[in-house]
Amino acid sequence: MSMHVWGAGGKTAFICSTGGHLAELHRLEAVFGPHPDSLWITFDTPQSRQMLEGRRCAMLPYVGPRDVKGTMAAMRPLRRMLRGEPFDAAISTGAAIAAVALPIAAAHGIPATYIESVARLDGPSLTGRLLQRWPKVHLRTQNPTWADGRWKTSESVLSAYRGVPRTGHVKTDRLFVTLGTIRGYRFDSVIDAVLASGLANDDTVWQLGETPRGDLPGHVHDYLGPEEFTAAAAAADVVVSHAGVGSLLEMLALGIHPVLAVRSADRGEHVDNHQEQIASLVNDLGIATAVPGPAVTREICERAAALASVDDLIVERKRAV
Repeated sequence: MSMHVWGAGGKTAFICSTGGHLAELHRLEAVFGPHPDSLWITFDTPQSRQMLEGRRCAMLPYVGPRDVKGTMAAMRPLRRMLRGEPFDAAISTGAAIAAVALPIAAAHGIPATYIESVARLDGPSLTGRLLQRWPKVHLRTQNPTWADGRWKTSESVLSAYRGVPRTGHVKTDRLFVTLGTIRGYRFDSVIDAVLASGLANDDTVWQLGETPRGDLPGHVHDYLGPEEFTAAAAAADVVVSHAGVGSLLEMLALGIHPVLAVRSADRGEHVDNHQEQIASLVNDLGIATAVPGPAVTREICERAAALASVDDLIVERKRAV
């Protein structure tokens, strides 16, 4: 599968929301070989500050999922940024800001490419469907099953990862439970399931995001800074995470085979059920163990603790040195 992107390799405007969208585009950045004067346009969060340290950045006010008013408000600063200096390419992995940024870029003669999230297994997201209306915006999918004349195939950000058995004694004494930071959506079902498993104890670390609770053992946080998050994940025997692409990529990069608890729109845990698609994909690839939030059990956690993640891209680079 090709990773060719129109105009990539020169000075690029990388435009995306934070979370999984930023994690995917960051993973792809090295493939594109961008110019050092490339500009990242995203939201100001602990994730973006850590991930983009040393890069040129321009920050937008936060735009939530399907936030039409916020998306429209982003048009003026996006137009100013894209007009303010020459770019050889504009690339986005979403979400809503891609729907306004890429048409603006294309209208100013900047080769514009939208790369749909790896989580979309059966067709484009709402952002992708909107961008289909703009013939000058190039469209890429990481899932070849629905590629067509308009949507060209791109290599998946997950393709280089694989799961391998851990060596030595497998423990489940230390849990790290992270529910992501998406605003406005609680995720009580996975907390209740972890408590029912009997694995939570005084060593458990919780990042609850939008799901504050007062009944949990261990170390409870609303949000962890990037360094604290990495330390908690690396020290854990088992990581239970919501099934967001950003959290998944971070766990895989740390060599962790996580339990992914899938949010459901039917339970009021997300705007839609797209996490079910990423769950199906990672289970097929064997790089994580994904189940619905209420289905996280002791057995599931023990199975995940016995596995690790390997990044073949890093393995190949080490061999080449």
